[in-house]
Amino acid sequence: MCGAELTNLPEGVRRVAAYLQSHDHPHGPRMLDDAARTAQQAADALGIDVGQIAKSIIFRRVQDDAAVLVITSGDKRVDEKKVAALVGDLGRADASFVKAKTGFSIGGVAPVAHASTGVVLIDRELFRFSEIWAAAGHPHAVFALTPAQLEKMTGAPVAEVVV
Repeated sequence: MCGAELTNLPEGVRRVAAYLQSHDHPHGPRMLDDAARTAQQAADALGIDVGQIAKSIIFRRVQDDAAVLVITSGDKRVDEKKVAALVGDLGRADASFVKAKTGFSIGGVAPVAHASTGVVLIDRELFRFSEIWAAAGHPHAVFALTPAQLEKMTGAPVAEVVV
């Protein structure tokens, strides 16, 4: 994407696009006709397996109020006990917490370009796929990448964190 294309995008998508460009990522955000607030909606819109959707789940770490981002495969459910064993006790992250910590609204939380630094974990299950898709800062925006690119861009450890 060039600079002119970016000016017409929502702010969160522009932030993700700039992040991807700064990391020499070959794919920019793609705007979908319909909202993809769930992994299934995104998979249906893209014509891919729901497991290829890298969903971003935010928790609140109790000890320091840090955001804990767990990036997992769209066909899996996060096991909070496994995450807590790795990062500490977890609490509920409501919509205002998610927005304040990430800069994104629920349904469009990207795995990168967050407003503040938090804890990030990548679920090992994403590595079943050669290509995955993640939210790009808005419910209508997604971008393609590989699990290895996600790991490199986030610097996050890969862990077993699903049921």
